[in-house]
Amino acid sequence: MQSIIRDISLAPEGRLKINWVREHMPVLAEILNAYGAEKPFKGLKAAVSIHLEAKSAYLSEMLNMLGAEVYATGSNPLSTQDDVAAALSESGVTVFAKHGCTAEEYEQYLIAALSVKPDIIIDDGGDLVNILHETHPEYAVNLIGGCEETTTGIIRLRAREREGRLNFPMMNVNDGDCKHLFDNRYGTGQSVWDGINRTTNLIVAGKRVVVAGYGFCGKGVALRARALGAEVIVTEVDSVKAIEAVMDGYTVMPMAEAAPLGDFFITVTGCKDVIGKEIFPLLKDGALLSNAGHFDVEVNAQALKEYAVSVKRVRNNIEECALPNGKRVYLLAEGRLVNLAAGDGHPAEIMDMSFALQILCAKFLSDNRGKLENKLYSVPREVDKFVAAVKLRALGMKIDSLSPEQAEYLNSFNV
Repeated sequence: MQSIIRDISLAPEGRLKINWVREHMPVLAEILNAYGAEKPFKGLKAAVSIHLEAKSAYLSEMLNMLGAEVYATGSNPLSTQDDVAAALSESGVTVFAKHGCTAEEYEQYLIAALSVKPDIIIDDGGDLVNILHETHPEYAVNLIGGCEETTTGIIRLRAREREGRLNFPMMNVNDGDCKHLFDNRYGTGQSVWDGINRTTNLIVAGKRVVVAGYGFCGKGVALRARALGAEVIVTEVDSVKAIEAVMDGYTVMPMAEAAPLGDFFITVTGCKDVIGKEIFPLLKDGALLSNAGHFDVEVNAQALKEYAVSVKRVRNNIEECALPNGKRVYLLAEGRLVNLAAGDGHPAEIMDMSFALQILCAKFLSDNRGKLENKLYSVPREVDKFVAAVKLRALGMKIDSLSPEQAEYLNSFNV
């Protein structure tokens, strides 16, 4: 099967990007050192759907070096980097991905990756899982299971599990400690503002930033906004998260009250219509709308463009929407993931941990083939601890260990 990419001549530049991130991903290097000779995925086919940029390309190459036959595609039409896709296609991985592909092409690429009847899938948002359940269940005939690393994907998987409609085992990588505590908070916090800043070239200090959602991603976005000098407003539907935001020093209010105040809006909820048609008239003139959730429904981009009297591109990744009330609001990256559609995504050192979990959870699935039920599994605790320990060593940090007496004390009721 041949790769489908934009332009193979772009490969040298993509290779430079992949080589750069590889040098900053020591946990993956440790895994390759530990299992490279063993090749635990030998004889297996892996379909990978993740935002196709340098770090996920290296993940795909790692799976290949560990023995898998890998078929990679993107998980968002705007996050694919054509030079990286070209470089990856030269490394032994079959690639189906083009930046800016149509919705139809995007689905065709996903189906192409699954048509090989993979043994393992690595999913980002749940599109592979959805196809294997709804339109092409015949491609799941060899499937051992898969891994999912996004909040949105886990929401979809939990719904399937709850309704008894999950047809194969899946690993909940998103909720692993070495994923959500670092990737969601520090990775999202930095990469979102990288995407916004390089796209708008506007100052954040002295502005009001509205962060919709105060999960770990929202915490990271709010923290970095404050560090940049912004006044931060948080909107929430969960009272516990809302009071946490208050205790962290932020103002909390409903979106309808925040709308006339905000200069920057970032949605990180996993839900839809967080900024919808009832909010559009309330926005101040010049408001910038962006989304860091997986799908382009948190800021309802389609409804915004239908409501606007005109829409025009004013800068790369910025659309000006003129509203009936005379105000102008600006939609970044078509309402898609601003940190990937308008940036390079999370830092390499952060994705080092997340992708290490992906590979080790895929190995867990392979090692337990035929023993697992069709349900959602948590990351094994020993996997999280291994990744954390390797990362600490890479940072030159050491920690204490319990003496036998201390371990006995902590496991005894006779204290």
